[in-house]
Order: sequence, then C-alpha cells, then structure tokens
Amino acid sequence: MKEPASSTLARKIAEYALSKKAVDVSILHLYPLTTMADFFVICHGESDIQVKAIADAVQYGMKSEGERVWHREGYDHLNWVLLDFVDVVVHVFSREAREFYALERLWGDAKTETVGDG
Repeated sequence: MKEPASSTLARKIAEYALSKKAVDVSILHLYPLTTMADFFVICHGESDIQVKAIADAVQYGMKSEGERVWHREGYDHLNWVLLDFVDVVVHVFSREAREFYALERLWGDAKTETVGDG
C-alpha cells in the first residue's frame, strides 16, 4: 500500500516535538488498518511544563506552515494532550500516562517508525 501524503505532515510534527526534547517519538502508520487517521505521532515529556511546551511547539510550528489543529484536548491537566490534524493525530503524554494507556501496544499491528534527533 502506497504511503499517504500526510506522511510528510507526521514527520514535520515529530520534528517540532523533538525541538522541545520530546522523549521516544514514534509515528504509528495506521492507514492500512483504519480510516480514522493515517498516522499517530506519540511522544512524552518528563514534566507538565515539558508536555505543554511540546504540544505548543507542534501546534505553533504547524500553524506557521499553514496547518491548523482541528481539535485539541488535555491542556487542563497535561497528562495527555491530543492534537488532531485530521490525517495525523498527535499524542503528547506524561511518562506515567503513556505507560498506562500504552497506545503502541493497543495499535500493535501498526508499523511503528521511531524518530530520533540524530
């Protein structure tokens, strides 16, 4: 199956997350499995402040590229911030919430791409 054009969006989002030192950035390729989104970008921060900084960097970085977030949740508690760009959904977790919800295990059939800062 051919990779969708939204793969570029997912990779740009991952780079913005890394710009704020996001930990364990992964891109899950969902397009062969579901139509709800093409990709999930999943990462975590080590503190509430870092979770917010990562989410803000993604949101403002993508806005500067002409991409606006369609829906966002989680800014009240900063355990799990979700940014929905329609074809790409971003999940910025605290370490504990990421371990608890385990999206990578839940979507274990999806191809996972680990993104590093070099």
